[in-house]
Amino acid sequence: MSDTHPLNRRHLLQASLSAAAWATTASMPAWAAPPAPTAADLSKVTLRIGYYKGLWRPLITAAGLAQPPYRIEWRELNNGVLHIEALNGDALDVGSGSEIPALFAARQKAQVRFIAVVREDLNNQVTLARKDAPIQRIADLKGKRVGYVRATTSHYFLSKQLAEAGLSFNDIQAINLTPADGLSAFDRGDLDAWAIYGYNGQLARLRYGARVLKTGLGYLSGNFPIYANPRAVDDPLKHAAIADYLQRLRRAYLWANSNYLAYAQAQSAETRVAVGDLIELWNNRSTDYDLRAVDDSVVQGHQAVADTFLQLGVLDGPAQVAPLWDKSFKAALAAPLAAQVAKAA
Repeated sequence: MSDTHPLNRRHLLQASLSAAAWATTASMPAWAAPPAPTAADLSKVTLRIGYYKGLWRPLITAAGLAQPPYRIEWRELNNGVLHIEALNGDALDVGSGSEIPALFAARQKAQVRFIAVVREDLNNQVTLARKDAPIQRIADLKGKRVGYVRATTSHYFLSKQLAEAGLSFNDIQAINLTPADGLSAFDRGDLDAWAIYGYNGQLARLRYGARVLKTGLGYLSGNFPIYANPRAVDDPLKHAAIADYLQRLRRAYLWANSNYLAYAQAQSAETRVAVGDLIELWNNRSTDYDLRAVDDSVVQGHQAVADTFLQLGVLDGPAQVAPLWDKSFKAALAAPLAAQVAKAA
């Protein structure tokens, strides 16, 4: 059972009023999992799940796992900050994003928890040079016009790559641009290099002959947190539904690893991105998909990112991330998978 509902900032603001009232009430500790209700009880539950176009919804559907014993309202939100805002405003139950928006959630003590991590490809996180630019390595970026997206993974891995080459943001002409604006600037020749993630980097390579100087591999953890609304986590029925959803999502990722063409076709139908381009991204991946439970190494890695962003001046003060990480779904994710991963519908 599923529906799709749009969200806008007015809805988020209205929802945040109820969130403020909720925040004054007591809640169980993040580590304490509520007792599991019966399967029949889940028919009463609706999970509001934020997703990115072309990702969770077509993945779950293509894997044949889109008929859970609860209702799903899919809500398309295409960046992690919007997921955090919606969760904090009690307009979502589950969302996702990179570790970076989660830092600001920790700094602002937002009403959000991080309940699992998805391991994703880091070869689509790239620092690119124009095909005709006299740039062969990161050290050659000194004095050059370099695009990036502030407070994202591209900001983080670019800072690490510069430091490794003995440079900093003060040594380049750093230009903060949205991914779409960055692609346009790259096309016009307004950038010499570009730190970017996802499909826009692939377009820059395919359309404009951009050259990869470095990828995010070795600089990023590869952990992309799944975010959750603490009100949902602390509700026994919704906790059980979220646990089931995580198990389905994990199975769907494992299915995609072996059936990527079918997944790419489902993605293409939703995004209008060519199947061949999606396959090329997949063939160049740094790792297969995986969904993992929270452990101490995940939390420590996230704290290291927070400390780096504090040094860069992106955060206005220290952010302690550990209180927002929730291990109450660890048992659900430790459960053995079904012997037969679902086949494509």
